[in-house]
Amino acid sequence: MKWALPWQLHKAGILGMNCRNVDFIGRYNLRRFYPLVDDKLKTKLLAEEFGVATPQLRFVVRAQHEISHVEDRLLALEGFAIKPSRGSGGKGILVIIGRNGDKFVKASGAEISLEDIKRHLTNTLAGLYSLRGVPDVAIIEDLIEFDNTFKGYSHEGVPDIRIIVFRGYPVMAMLRLATHASDGKANLHQGAVGVGLDIATGQSLKAVQFSTPIELHPDTKKPLKDLSIPDWEAMLLLASRCYEMSNLGYIGTDIVLDRSRGAQLLELNARPGLSIQVANGRGLLPRLRHIEKIRKPHRSAEERVHYVMQTFSQHGL
Repeated sequence: MKWALPWQLHKAGILGMNCRNVDFIGRYNLRRFYPLVDDKLKTKLLAEEFGVATPQLRFVVRAQHEISHVEDRLLALEGFAIKPSRGSGGKGILVIIGRNGDKFVKASGAEISLEDIKRHLTNTLAGLYSLRGVPDVAIIEDLIEFDNTFKGYSHEGVPDIRIIVFRGYPVMAMLRLATHASDGKANLHQGAVGVGLDIATGQSLKAVQFSTPIELHPDTKKPLKDLSIPDWEAMLLLASRCYEMSNLGYIGTDIVLDRSRGAQLLELNARPGLSIQVANGRGLLPRLRHIEKIRKPHRSAEERVHYVMQTFSQHGL
């Protein structure tokens, strides 16, 4: 691995953890709003209130005694996703795409039993997957319908798009593609592929896995340079609207593209990671400083999106 010197990172405009924490998260994210994004159930209910599209909530398991009665509710669903409300880093997410007799089929094709699901729910409620290990609740929501745009690009799972939004302006984006190594989850730390996206067009720029540049998907061998996100402006608009919804100035928005329902918000992150810079091959800091200098911020999401699509492409930021 080749290490970069501090002056090289500074010259490239790389946003470091200390700068992110002090200048952006600490300055623009008031702590009283953190519960709205740290709790996925609260985020989902807030999104419904603001008319922001999100996968439909089917039911919530809050107490251990409810697990013994969950069978009929699960069997009524062809596919579903179970998520810990306070989980992080993709931990504890269980995606079921169908059934084979009395077995439930995961996105990877592996089959599990009802007892396995009940055990997973028990672990979720106990806080095994939650931030700081506190007791949690389990969210059961609709499965995302895989969009054909990503056929052959994502393996054993649905890809998502992370868009960093600063003061309501989308500033950087990447597509996260599931792999066998990531167990069908779009989590970079678990082995998913990160594809940097041109903020103006949604066209792929470069791709990495475990921070190493790649050109082909590791499982499907499909070239990643040809990827382009359809209806990209609508994706940016959804991300931008999350600024007013959350009252947070610096957030990561995780969005999926559903075949029949379009862009859907999965969750928000008040402390988005920095690996999006690796996927894009450029630093975040010049864009963030540019937005900070805007004296009269644009009021509507449409104006903010149009501004970044024009400005960042023209000035090469």
